[in-house]
Amino acid sequence: MTRAQNTDVCVVGAGPAGLALSLMLLRSGVAVTLLEKSRSFARDFHGEILQPGGQRILDELGVLDAARSRGDRALRGFQVLERDRLLLDIDYTRLDAPYGRLLALPQRHLLETLLAACRTQPGFTYRDGHRLSALTEDDGPRTGAVAKGPDGRPLTVRARVVVGADGRFSRTRALAGIDAGRTETFDQDLVWCSVPAPGRTTRHVRVHRAEGTAVLVHDTHPDRIRIGWTLPHRSWPAVAERGIGVVKDRLAAAVPEFADLVTEHLTGLSDLKLLDVFAARAPRWSRDGLVLLGDSAHTHGPLGAQGVNLALQDAAALHPVLVEALHAGDTSHTRLARFQELRAPAADAVTRAQRLQAKAFFGTAGRAATLARAAAAHLVTRTPIGARITAKVAYGAAPVHVRTDLFTHPEPVPTGTRAAGPARHASRAVHARKVHDDHRS
Repeated sequence: MTRAQNTDVCVVGAGPAGLALSLMLLRSGVAVTLLEKSRSFARDFHGEILQPGGQRILDELGVLDAARSRGDRALRGFQVLERDRLLLDIDYTRLDAPYGRLLALPQRHLLETLLAACRTQPGFTYRDGHRLSALTEDDGPRTGAVAKGPDGRPLTVRARVVVGADGRFSRTRALAGIDAGRTETFDQDLVWCSVPAPGRTTRHVRVHRAEGTAVLVHDTHPDRIRIGWTLPHRSWPAVAERGIGVVKDRLAAAVPEFADLVTEHLTGLSDLKLLDVFAARAPRWSRDGLVLLGDSAHTHGPLGAQGVNLALQDAAALHPVLVEALHAGDTSHTRLARFQELRAPAADAVTRAQRLQAKAFFGTAGRAATLARAAAAHLVTRTPIGARITAKVAYGAAPVHVRTDLFTHPEPVPTGTRAAGPARHASRAVHARKVHDDHRS
């Protein structure tokens, strides 16, 4: 027997983008049903580095301190090393307080905090263990989604808008007939692992350049380090075939500072997780009654730790577009396409930057390459231009604020939040509670 429910917005995917958007909409008086295929947030090898731009979004939502209280690590910035020689030191402590740092925040801590905040709001329904199986279209202004629950029974959610926030292999995008726009932009794949490291902190995200490879290392909670080993694209199967001993030897040689931890704690290939690194940008992010968000619309590599940052900023940009569309009773592609106009330039800028980063710091050795890296390092580390570059990486070329003026039940502004951005839009406030009242089934 098919179950059914009505809502204003159906969000597919309880990642950082989907949960943050849900919370913003709920605080604006919009009813939200959130579908998530997993039953837990055990996502150990998902992105966890929070840039200052993402931290500010969470702070403006009033949830940053709560997420941090579950456990995190503050990091000073990025470093690139080659044979123990420091090539590049991007110092985030030069940025204005209170966000002059990177945060290594396990993704489950972020998601659990956002979900707990959503559950305090009226009009929220969370359906975990529900896998999207179809999109629906009615003759009227409603659209919707069908998902199979843990017991195999289908659930039909009728909504004004469906938001696909279900990641880089988005089922929502595929069912909507929108191409992913995948390109093999990068020449590397990434193999992740995590090992206990009590008392062995780096306080940075470090890239260790070694012969023919590069290894990323950073602290994480609780008292562990995460190690990301870059390999030529699609070469992992051949390496894995040689066994865990070869993997341990190569990692130990690349990061001798942690060779003892690698040797002791990596016991089998199951301790490592392969990430397929690619870039993608869907040609269109919306159609009537549907919009794609975050990785569903645009996918990036792990370089520069931009994934969670972009997801949270995307959510903040989509929030007013949806509130105003619902209030106007117009959820057409023409109206929702405003989101892509706002955020596509930021997504494209990150892809371009990651291409340059990959060539500069993961590329081959040689005198010309070494001189180019030295020049880039001097520019970023020692000049005012470098400080501006760091700020753009940290906040994005077009920084985004949460439109707290659209909240009908605002939370107290947390200490340290620079809320001037949203306040500038107060004169344009929409009485968003009316959205829920006017469009309830």
